[in-house]
Amino acid sequence: MKSVYDIFSERGFIEQVTDEELVKDLLARESVTCYIGFDPTATSLHIGSLVPIMALSHMQRAGHKPIALVGGGTALIGDPSGKTAMRQILTRDEIDRNAESLRMQLSRYIDFEDNKALLLNNADWLAGLNYIEFLRDVGRHFSVNRMLAAESYRIRMETGLNFIEFNYMLLQSYDFSYLCKHHDCAIQMGGNDQWGNIVAGVDLTRRLEGKRVYGITFPLLVTSQGHKMGKTEKGTVWLDPDLTTPYEYFQYWINTEDDDVERFLALFTYLPVEEIGAVTKLADSEINMAKAVLAFETTKITHGEDEAIGAWKASVGAFNLRPVSSNLFPSSSIPRHEILQDVSAITTYEKTMKEVETVSIATLLHEVELCASRGEARRLITQGGAYINGRQITSIDYKIGVDDLDENREISLRKGKKKYTRIKVV
Repeated sequence: MKSVYDIFSERGFIEQVTDEELVKDLLARESVTCYIGFDPTATSLHIGSLVPIMALSHMQRAGHKPIALVGGGTALIGDPSGKTAMRQILTRDEIDRNAESLRMQLSRYIDFEDNKALLLNNADWLAGLNYIEFLRDVGRHFSVNRMLAAESYRIRMETGLNFIEFNYMLLQSYDFSYLCKHHDCAIQMGGNDQWGNIVAGVDLTRRLEGKRVYGITFPLLVTSQGHKMGKTEKGTVWLDPDLTTPYEYFQYWINTEDDDVERFLALFTYLPVEEIGAVTKLADSEINMAKAVLAFETTKITHGEDEAIGAWKASVGAFNLRPVSSNLFPSSSIPRHEILQDVSAITTYEKTMKEVETVSIATLLHEVELCASRGEARRLITQGGAYINGRQITSIDYKIGVDDLDENREISLRKGKKKYTRIKVV
């Protein structure tokens, strides 16, 4: 039986691990409590947070106990990791409001019922710390030279690192020690920019609690084109449906680059890796089907199945998505039969370029049986119900040209919202 470490490895979650063999053994033989921190500096998490969220979900599905730690206390200082400038300092009230929003959001991915997982806020123990006691009991265990060697601090030294940010590593390390002492937490996980903080927490917990704990980091993801995950021309892709609608969320994933589809299916869905591996053999229209599965599965996980179905149907209507083959990703819950009943079966006709270029759009609509007569076709066009590749046609004399062919040398004709015909130009 696979351990969660095996799942992490084969799905591409792991970048660095402290004491890898010991971590493998620990996760294979007993239930372990682990934690990841989430920054409450906004009212919503975004797609860039999905790797750690999915990691906690996999831990829980494998029988381990996750802790989602909302950094209400550390956010009052700001994490310098991965930043070239100091973060804006928020008020306690702002952070508390954001933290409550994240609590509701994380519950979509992790089951917090019956103590199966914990949702904690480090403000509960950090806000009341006595500074003199903290320096004496915790600060004395930190070497300034080692802290300055950490990547997160080294980068900021070039632009200026203030004393408030310099304390961040101490506080995050104290979190790990506190969670180990009070909740028997043995593993901290996070993005690879947190490696220095995690290692410091491992060392502090050993010193304060006399216990051995471990760290795992995830790769910092960019797309195959080098773009940051979750960024589009319109801005950040949020997990909150009020900030990014389920339809917009679906569209982000369906526009995934071909080279990223397999990796994203492994990281952001629960589909079996054996099925996902078949994506490497797909091309052209089939890879687009895989993108549709990716978009549906990710939207379902974040927004629920009803919203995923709605986004799928809207995309089918707007972009004439091809039906997904029932043999592609058998484990996917994409509702193929329901969708195909809602959208009329797409008939494919083969024609030469000469055949389609020599007739008007009205004649073509009749010839491919979308309209019963040329007269009906002309009425359809004048009423605004005729489309080529999703583009409305308003002239009854419009003739097809080379520019109307898609990358597969095909033309999609649509009558109204649900009647489609595909013309393969041979």
